[in-house]
Amino acid sequence: MPQSKPYKKKLIEVAIPLEAINAASAREKSIRHGHPSTLHLWWARRPLAACRAVLFAQLVDDPSSHPDQFPTHEDQERERQRLFAIIEDLVKWENSTNEEVLERARAEIRRSCGGVLPPVYDPFSGGGSIPLEAQRLGLPAYGSDLNPVAVMIGKAMIEIPPKFKDMAPIHPGIKERSFYRNAEGLAEDVKYYGEWMREKAWERIGHLYPQVDLPKEYGGGKGTVVAWIWARTVPSPDPAFADVDVPLVRSFQLSDTAWVEPVVDGKHYSFRVRTGGLPNAGKLDGTVSRQGGRCLVSNSAMPLNYIRETARKRGLGQKLMAVVVEGTRGRVFISPTPEMEKTAFLSKPNWLPEELVTTPSHEVDRLPMYGMTTWGAAFTDRQATALTTFVDVAKELKTQIANDLRRHGDLGAVDPTEYSNAIRVYLSCAIDRCADAWSTIATWATSGFIRFTFARQAIAMTWDFAECNVFSTSTGNFGGAVDWVVKALSELPALGMGSLKQADARFAVLPKASCLSTDPPYYDNIGYADLSDYFYVWLKRSVGDIYPEVFSTIAVPKSDELVAMPHRHKNRRAAEDYFLNGMSEAFANIAGQLDHSLPATVYYAFKQSEVSEEGLTSSGWATFLEAIISSGLSVVGTWPVRTERAGRTISVGTNALATSVVLVCRKKEASAEVITRAEFIRALKRELPPAIGELQAANIAPADMPQSAIGPGMGVFSRYKAVLESDDSPMTVKAALQLINRELDEYLGGIQGEFDADTRFAITWFEQNGLKAGDYGTANNIATARGISVESVKHAGIVESAAGKVRILKRDEMDAEWEPDADGHLTVWECCQHLVRLHEKHGIGYEAAVMLKKFGPKADDVRDLAYVLYNICEKRGDAKEATAYNALIADWTDLTREAATAPLANRSGQMRFEV
Repeated sequence: MPQSKPYKKKLIEVAIPLEAINAASAREKSIRHGHPSTLHLWWARRPLAACRAVLFAQLVDDPSSHPDQFPTHEDQERERQRLFAIIEDLVKWENSTNEEVLERARAEIRRSCGGVLPPVYDPFSGGGSIPLEAQRLGLPAYGSDLNPVAVMIGKAMIEIPPKFKDMAPIHPGIKERSFYRNAEGLAEDVKYYGEWMREKAWERIGHLYPQVDLPKEYGGGKGTVVAWIWARTVPSPDPAFADVDVPLVRSFQLSDTAWVEPVVDGKHYSFRVRTGGLPNAGKLDGTVSRQGGRCLVSNSAMPLNYIRETARKRGLGQKLMAVVVEGTRGRVFISPTPEMEKTAFLSKPNWLPEELVTTPSHEVDRLPMYGMTTWGAAFTDRQATALTTFVDVAKELKTQIANDLRRHGDLGAVDPTEYSNAIRVYLSCAIDRCADAWSTIATWATSGFIRFTFARQAIAMTWDFAECNVFSTSTGNFGGAVDWVVKALSELPALGMGSLKQADARFAVLPKASCLSTDPPYYDNIGYADLSDYFYVWLKRSVGDIYPEVFSTIAVPKSDELVAMPHRHKNRRAAEDYFLNGMSEAFANIAGQLDHSLPATVYYAFKQSEVSEEGLTSSGWATFLEAIISSGLSVVGTWPVRTERAGRTISVGTNALATSVVLVCRKKEASAEVITRAEFIRALKRELPPAIGELQAANIAPADMPQSAIGPGMGVFSRYKAVLESDDSPMTVKAALQLINRELDEYLGGIQGEFDADTRFAITWFEQNGLKAGDYGTANNIATARGISVESVKHAGIVESAAGKVRILKRDEMDAEWEPDADGHLTVWECCQHLVRLHEKHGIGYEAAVMLKKFGPKADDVRDLAYVLYNICEKRGDAKEATAYNALIADWTDLTREAATAPLANRSGQMRFEV
């Protein structure tokens, strides 16, 4: 068979500074202003820091590929550390616009790629993180997605900004600065024309948002409404009150000091806002929950089925409960008046989205359950009127911008239509942000803001809801939405080539010699198409005339979406088969076009439930790997990328969960052989232990070790054409994963043999009893088997033995003045526990660093023991202990660095330094 050309191994196939990448990814979650994710909502975006680091490591040669330059292991390791330092700078959020840092990374890529920056392609571009970070690194960025909402996000992020790079704004107002870089000029125009839109909309619908009279206790005069808080209503289930629409309220609490008091008078009721100290919890409880409700006026039970059936037949009404107002003395809550309620119904929208909600999908099926069968039903008349007004006004920008361009004078080759279309795209993103806030799903948070429609990756049913004042300057207003978009646009790189198109990944055509990095849909985790319809109906009306080919369908395409959604197929098995076959087709198509010299990277996100139920052999994970391997790709590495700090594990069950796993893939060799199960196991036993040892040497956190070990394990499995079971059937990926996990357990068990006998006793005792007491006789048997006695372990300061019971000492019971160089019976167990104690108390500080330095050659044993104990804790379900060991390893690199320069104290207390 023909042999593939040799290739240079890339950095990502050997090692990456995982902890630095994960820390930057976690920090990125707290970045809001200017982050590209604020341009338009998308679900489960990958962190930009991770995408940037992965692309760099995917394209830059590992030092081992250049033995002429780096002949020894030490030389190669020094060079890796230099490359790691570049990545550590590259992933910092504050460096995302630092040209010096970015150019340093680009230079390394050029050096490894023959002087050119290769194109990057993502066939499942989604929220656009990967193409955007490719563009930031100066790489030609290409992407595609079947979902038109994702396509528009990609166009807004990577395709449009380079067309107007460094261009000054054209608006006639006062310019913010004299020099504009990247898309800052375009962003300023978006802000200007957003304000122009607001003024035009106010002229048409401002009367729907009047100021209100403030009570005397709040200073009197007029106040601007922040939000109206409504309760949905249904007719009372009591026949005697059937003509009364009663409220469905989740809670009557408005803030820490304000609440709504319902006042019932026979068949009539009203709402009165009360302030001061909150009443007891019973008075704050609403009238409905997930189990059903009670009628406010008759106290009759209202089963959930009654509410749903009534809502489907008659629809849900609404009753104003409270009004949030910005007064002269700050924000206040006031009681509603009939005039306030009447104003809300003064206008009917001139258009409503009539597209049907996809009823079977659990992401959106709450709406049809309550009679909201079209997307338009998710909005009040006033909300829909506001949205349609802003959409209509945005379409008038074409003429306005053309006039301003003519007045502006010479702007080179700027096409007025293309520029006005670009501004409309960004303002349509602002309108979509408003749609997220301006629906009857949005609720009032007692902390003082509106919780938007997509508070999670589904549309929930809400009983009471908050309607914001679109013309205020507070939560959910139009001006604020424009500001979010403008800040995101201002920070986009607007660099080089960028192209995003609508395409099915199974038939996508890759640019020549491109590098593949992609973040595909995750099995059955998120129904992107079902959720996207919410925005699609507004985007189609906003910019459908600009991109008719993208918005050619009534709704977002669903039948071809590559997710395992049972509601679109006969059953779950059929859905799984569809996902496997579709992903296999997509990756087979991609693999056939890949440049052999570059590895591909593929992200997979675990769902919490699949890990807790099935661990790392879950159906979704196994099915995904099966699709990749069957396409002709071989998995040569896996790296867990987290958005939570590894040392901050919440509970066992999530300990083993990385937010994403990055798979590193190569084309399978044409000469791949078929082997037996026994041969596969022998290969695993031969190749996996040294690979795990290298991962430990790189200080991969224990919580990340199972995913990381899958890489070399699947590298063995997937390089063969097939692995045959004893009955000659091909081994499944799930079976291979189970064998890989078994080998990892054996490895961690095997390294115990390197420890001293007292430590090996402690490990076994801890595995069986944890920190609880056990029988002396059992302890004696375990000790004897290791050639020692219980007294020896007691003398070492590890256990307490009394009254026929033996118990391992807790860390806080051990001698706080303990010093390893003064201990005549030194054990790895003591070293580990004392180091964990200092790390828990002081973190990466002088105390822990000095202790680590004193261990000398025992330091590696201490690290190995932390891995072993983490594994035991996870199996025992001891989250607190597991977290302590995981955090220690997560900080090991920093501790080692601190220890290298930490001064030691001699017996007299004087400081001495060691080199």
